[in-house]
Amino acid sequence: MKFRDLRAPLRRADFSRIFNSSNPEKYIHPAEAANMLETLPADMVVASFRRFPDKQRSRIFSYLNIDAQQKLVRELPQAQTKLLLNGISSDDRLAFFASLDKGEQTALLHYLDNKKRETTQLLLASDEDSVARLINTDFASISADMTVAQACEHLRLHHTDNETANVIYVVDANGKLIDDIPVRRLVMREPTKRIADIMDGFFVQLSMDESHESAVEKFKEYDRVALPVVDRDGKLLGVVTVDDVLDVAEREDTREIQQFGGVESLDETYMDTPLFTLLRKRAGWLTVLFVSEMLTATAMGYFDTEIAKAVVLALFVPLIISSGGNSGSQAATLIIRALALRELTVKGWWYVMRRELLSGVLLGTLLGSIGFVRIALWQRLHWYDYGPHYMLIAVTVFLSLIGIVMWGTLSGSMIPIVLKRLNVDPATSSAPFVATLVDVTGLVIYFTIASIVLRGTLL
Repeated sequence: MKFRDLRAPLRRADFSRIFNSSNPEKYIHPAEAANMLETLPADMVVASFRRFPDKQRSRIFSYLNIDAQQKLVRELPQAQTKLLLNGISSDDRLAFFASLDKGEQTALLHYLDNKKRETTQLLLASDEDSVARLINTDFASISADMTVAQACEHLRLHHTDNETANVIYVVDANGKLIDDIPVRRLVMREPTKRIADIMDGFFVQLSMDESHESAVEKFKEYDRVALPVVDRDGKLLGVVTVDDVLDVAEREDTREIQQFGGVESLDETYMDTPLFTLLRKRAGWLTVLFVSEMLTATAMGYFDTEIAKAVVLALFVPLIISSGGNSGSQAATLIIRALALRELTVKGWWYVMRRELLSGVLLGTLLGSIGFVRIALWQRLHWYDYGPHYMLIAVTVFLSLIGIVMWGTLSGSMIPIVLKRLNVDPATSSAPFVATLVDVTGLVIYFTIASIVLRGTLL
C-alpha cells in the first residue's frame, strides 16, 4: 500500500486496514508507516503506533523523527518501551539516546540489556563527530578455520537477517578483524572449502576515532555499502552502513550551505525550528554584517570632498561595489566546494592565487569594457549628460572594475584557504561576509583611481 492510498482511511479514522492486518508488511513499508504517523494529530500517534506488532514497531520507530521518537518513549508503557529500545538497531539506538538530556539518558539506559547498555554508554562517550557514533554492532562474523558449510550454519544459528549481513567479517580468537567476505563469495564456493582459502587479504576499515568526513570519503573511494569499524587494537566493534553515511553527508552539506548563506546552522529542519530560534540563528550574522557595512558609509565619508566635486561618481557606486561582491562570492563558492570535495588542498594556494588573479583581470576587463561602452554610448546618444569629461569618467569606471573584480576574486578565493589552514570551517567565510569585505575595500579602490584619473579636471 502506498502512502497516497492511506489518505482515505486516515480521514475516516479507520485504522483496521492499516494497523490490524495479520501481516502489516504486506500492506505498507515501515518508512511509509512512519511518514503517516508523523502526519497524525499528536493525541493519535501513540494509540496508532501501539496497534503494530512488537517487531514492526521497532522497524517503524527507526524511521520516525526525533520528536516523535521521544514522545512515544515517554508515553508508552514501560514494558513496551523496554522491548522497543532493545529491538531497534544499535546505530538507531545510539542516535536516539544522543538526542536526550543526561537525566533521560540515565533513566532509559536501565531499560536496555546489560550488553546493549554497556555498548551504548561506551559509544555515547565518544566524540560526536567520530565514526563511533554511527556504529551498528549487529554484524556477522566467522573464523578463518571454518569450512564454508560450517560458516553458513554458524550464520544461520547466531545471526539475524539485517542490513549489515551482506558482508561477513573474519575475525581471530581475540576478535581482531583479519578480512571481509561478501556473501556472494561465500555461497558460490564449495561447502568443503576453508574460509582461509577463499580470503583475499584485502579489506577496508574505519577506526572508531575517525571523523564523519573521513568515513564519507572512504565510502566514495571504495564504493562500499558497509565498512567495518575497529578499535585501537584492531578489534572489530561493528559496522557503518552507507545509509547512515549518506545522512551524515546530507547534514554536513546542509550545515555548510546554511553557514555560507550567513546563517548559523540549524539544529532541526526549517519547518521544525521555532521562530525565535530561527531569528537568533540569523540575527548574529546579520548584526555582524550590518556593523561591517557601516564601514562603507565611513569610506564614503572619507571621500566626501571628491563626491562633492564630482557628484557623477556617486552614480556608479552601486555598480562598482556589487560587481566586486558578486565576483568574490563566486570565487568563494568555487573554492569552498573544491575544498569540501578534496579537489583542492591548502598547499594549492599559490596555484589558486595565480588563477584567480588572471580570472579577476579578465572578468574585470569584460565588465569594465561594458561599463565604458555604456557611458560613452549614453553620452553620444544624449540619453544622459556626464559632462565634458565623460571619457575620463568612463576610463575611471573601466579601471575601477578591473581592480575591484580582481580584488574580489582574490579575496573570495584566499579567505576560505586561510580559514582551512587555521582549522576553521571554510564555510564560515559566507557569501555575505566576502561581499561586505569587498564592498568596503572596493570603495577605496574606486575613489583612489578616480582621484588619479580625474585630477586636474573634475577633482
